[in-house]
Amino acid sequence: MRKYEVMYIIRPDLEQEAIQAAVEKFQGIITNNGGEITKHDVMGKRRLAYEIKKFRDGHYVLVQFNGNNDVVNELDRVLKISDEIIRFLIVKDVA
Repeated sequence: MRKYEVMYIIRPDLEQEAIQAAVEKFQGIITNNGGEITKHDVMGKRRLAYEIKKFRDGHYVLVQFNGNNDVVNELDRVLKISDEIIRFLIVKDVA
């Protein structure tokens, strides 16, 4: 199993319950596909460096996890089609 890190930005116009539901959904994708979450940090609402999809702010979430390619592929697929996500990035953690 390799170490990965994903950071995603949730739309700022969502209610707190919807944000929490989205966070739990993505955690479930990692754990249900055989991954293991090592660190999870909801960083809160922050200003974006530039406007993305007409939004100037977003709720940042950082997750470090161990998993294989199946976990990463499924997480990537679901993040791409989720309406509540503005932007995301999955990288291998080399540290």
